[in-house]
Amino acid sequence: MDGVLQEAGSRGARRRAPASRAWPLRARLSAGSAALALVLTACAGEHTGAVLTPAAVTVPAEAPRTTGRERSALDADHAKLVASFGGEYRAPAALRLLSDVTDRLVKASDRPDQTYVVTLLDSPVVNAFALPSGRLYATRGLVALASDTSEIAAVLAHEIAHVTLSHANARTELELRSQLVSRVVADVLNDPATGAQLQSQSRFAIARFSRDQELEADGAGVRTLAKAGYDPFGAARFLTALNRTVALKAGTGSPGEPDMLATHPATAERVALVTRAARRIGAPGIGSDDRARYLAAVDGIAYGDDPGEGVVRGRRFVHPSLGIAFDVPDGFAIENTRNAVLGTTNEGSRRLLFDQVEAGPGQGLDAVLKSTWNDALEAGSVESRTIAGHEGAVALSRGKDWTFRLAAIRIGDTVFRMIMAAKGATDPDPAFRRWTGSLATLNPDESHTLKPLRIQVVQAPSESAEELSRRMAVSDRALERFLVLNGLEKGAALKVGQGYKVVVE
Repeated sequence: MDGVLQEAGSRGARRRAPASRAWPLRARLSAGSAALALVLTACAGEHTGAVLTPAAVTVPAEAPRTTGRERSALDADHAKLVASFGGEYRAPAALRLLSDVTDRLVKASDRPDQTYVVTLLDSPVVNAFALPSGRLYATRGLVALASDTSEIAAVLAHEIAHVTLSHANARTELELRSQLVSRVVADVLNDPATGAQLQSQSRFAIARFSRDQELEADGAGVRTLAKAGYDPFGAARFLTALNRTVALKAGTGSPGEPDMLATHPATAERVALVTRAARRIGAPGIGSDDRARYLAAVDGIAYGDDPGEGVVRGRRFVHPSLGIAFDVPDGFAIENTRNAVLGTTNEGSRRLLFDQVEAGPGQGLDAVLKSTWNDALEAGSVESRTIAGHEGAVALSRGKDWTFRLAAIRIGDTVFRMIMAAKGATDPDPAFRRWTGSLATLNPDESHTLKPLRIQVVQAPSESAEELSRRMAVSDRALERFLVLNGLEKGAALKVGQGYKVVVE
């Protein structure tokens, strides 16, 4: 039963909500956990909807003169994309820096006549992308991760290169041509099997084409970066920071939301490529990193989740909008994704999932469990039970490699699902009972005291990274997160009096 927990959270039902809130647990994009991805996928019900990703957005290139209808379509696509990433994030200093950097890069690019508009997105996801129309997007998660202006400039230069090289148009043409050939073979020549084979082959061709585009944009971006006077080695530093961030999440079993690795695969090959490109320009130390201005611009920006959409504080999950909270057993690290709360123990032998599912009119909770779980439930294990004072139903399911405990709990008009998996034949029931028993309606006082995390720039009182990392308001691996957030290697000594980013409430 490989892949048992990957999509379980996305296979529940959408809660009826305003258009800007697509899912109840979070209003932003998420793929869930890669470590959890090994457990609970195959056992959940039908996927109920798709979410918008940068790769899925197709916007026609804006001509020098666009009609009113074309402009309206472009504006509509822009609005949908912004809404799918949590809306615009209001941070005047950070947005001004992004705009200034973009202007400087454009003047040094191969298309200095191109006009760009930068939008800062209210999402903790680390991502940036560009549309052929000249719209650039960066998330606050990306802004928080970069350590200096040259690093954020490297990201923007890469995206600008995609536009100047007309990559989106070329990819669209390749996709349309592949679809046309497959359709002609299948329909006109009456050979569906060959048509399907050609379509499958075209997917690999498009994937290779996209990879080549990324590498081409990397090289062009580094050249533009240096020509604009920025440190060309900023590109390698940022890609390294991105890989370290993903490794951190993977280490806790929660890689979380699709970030730049979903649309800009930050492989070792890319790091090597941008490093070579920078070395051809000059030795390390050339160009400006403008670190002081960058830190001043990001000081105070939000970090991580919006508390109103559910937050993790240590072993406790709190969701003010849904009015619920629970505590996970010792040893679990959890993360709130768009579709579910996912968790795992350090060694990966136990995993859990919490999400919301749809119950039909008059449908019993035992029927809810059966309809949202693809594998068989053990005979006689399904039973009604009062859980934390609420109507509930529980069940047991045994797979080849994992044993699952499931619960459906009704609170008001909402049905929540809680699933815990243990590797092997071990029944996770004792820990499962503690977890489900902790589910409670949220105390209004606790809801009011929740504050968003934010980036604060502080001066190092000593050379000890450990000392400054103790100020980090994170649930685990404070030192590692501090080092990644500031682009520092393990064992690095801080410069006394210099500014560094920490996460605070």
